[in-house]
Amino acid sequence: MKLHNYFRSSASFRVRIALNLKGLDYDYIPVHIARGDHKTGPFAAISPDQLVPLLEDDGERFTQSLAIMEYLDEIQPEPPLLPHDPVGRAHVRALAESIACEIHPLNNLRVLKYLVRELKLDDEAKNAWYRHWVREGMLSFERQLAQHPVGTYCYGNTPTLADCCLVPQVFNGQRFDCDFSGLPRTMGAFEACMQLDAFQRAQPARCPDAEA
Repeated sequence: MKLHNYFRSSASFRVRIALNLKGLDYDYIPVHIARGDHKTGPFAAISPDQLVPLLEDDGERFTQSLAIMEYLDEIQPEPPLLPHDPVGRAHVRALAESIACEIHPLNNLRVLKYLVRELKLDDEAKNAWYRHWVREGMLSFERQLAQHPVGTYCYGNTPTLADCCLVPQVFNGQRFDCDFSGLPRTMGAFEACMQLDAFQRAQPARCPDAEA
């Protein structure tokens, strides 16, 4: 397997966690999206959406982190990233999508660049945008967690797709000094995840392309 990714990319971080949880080896191929390397050169030639991550496996190329993680769950069923029952699977997918589809799109790098370059927001205004939408999304996430029985992680006592999405979002939010207070279930799941080697090894600082 080859994973084209960027160390600070939340979506790439999710897939690194999933690969580690599954115990799958892969070649780490850095794509520096802050410099625009995803839009030029060899990566742009193989990536139709010019986004990271991109996973290459057995002659196929896969994009979109949620689709990649579900692919990994299907080719390597243990340990599972989704519960075995339909109800549990739907709940975990909803939690994962709350972050990947509701929070993340509003604060990823290309959106922040647009706010600055095209709408002429200064750093203070850009960061206020980021913090607002992360806070709103995390409050919603906490309310969703409260609908389910208490467990060690987001859903139950084993890490799932939801945890793979939660940890990178918290990591990036911490870089922007987001407010994570008053989120006991959310931060409890985050802290439990960070006790696991699979999450520790996936974090940005441990990546070969990591920068200060």
